[in-house]
Amino acid sequence: MQIARISLEAGPRYAIVDHETDEYVVLAGDPIFQALDTTGQRVPMAGTRVLSPIIPRSKVIGVGKNYMDHIEEMGGEVPTAPVLFFKPNTSVIGPNDPIVAPSWAKELSYEAELAVIIGRPCKDVPIERVDEVIYGYTAANDITARDIQRDEPQWARAKGFDTSCPLGPVIDLDFDPSDVAVRSTVNGELRQDGRTSQMIRPVKELVSYVSHAFSLLPGDVILTGTPAGVGIMSEGDTVTVEIEGLGELTNQLHSS
Repeated sequence: MQIARISLEAGPRYAIVDHETDEYVVLAGDPIFQALDTTGQRVPMAGTRVLSPIIPRSKVIGVGKNYMDHIEEMGGEVPTAPVLFFKPNTSVIGPNDPIVAPSWAKELSYEAELAVIIGRPCKDVPIERVDEVIYGYTAANDITARDIQRDEPQWARAKGFDTSCPLGPVIDLDFDPSDVAVRSTVNGELRQDGRTSQMIRPVKELVSYVSHAFSLLPGDVILTGTPAGVGIMSEGDTVTVEIEGLGELTNQLHSS
């Protein structure tokens, strides 16, 4: 099952994606906190604006250096433990929303990533029970101010500025993350083409590790790292992230 968050006249609403009829089946509430009760309203997919599938109430946790080929292209070494960082919920945008370059950054890069959405409060989750705390999966683009990341000892400003975390277009509740393609294109040109099976630390290990670092809450998002092919964008570039089975997430870079 896939769920989208859409913009209707009454405001943002969650909806089940009905691929057979190309319609959204509107839900009565937030499915992470309520049952999947429908209102009976159906909305055509065509012409309906799709929003970020979730705005985390708490946090987005990023994982750096989780693909060997990306580590090699950046000239680093395999970390002895997952490299963690935060993005605030103000960084989150949805499909087709503009990525706005901050005035203080000169080099913005794209990073196609699989994102994990947490479905229940949890702490110190053993690997064998991780599936119990995952609500679903979506696509993400970990936009990074690369020049700031190089120049500053911490990643908060480089990774956390407004519009730096596009998410979408759907949450898949039945997704198998073990071996799917992770791709990005810039202006239609393929830039990244990896697979989740190439992760140094797979999804279950990452979620367990993060949960031992701090409590996770419903709606928290974990970004699982990016494969090789990361590059710098120019104003007006359109970047599309595709996670096999989760659809495409497209955004365009604008100046501030």
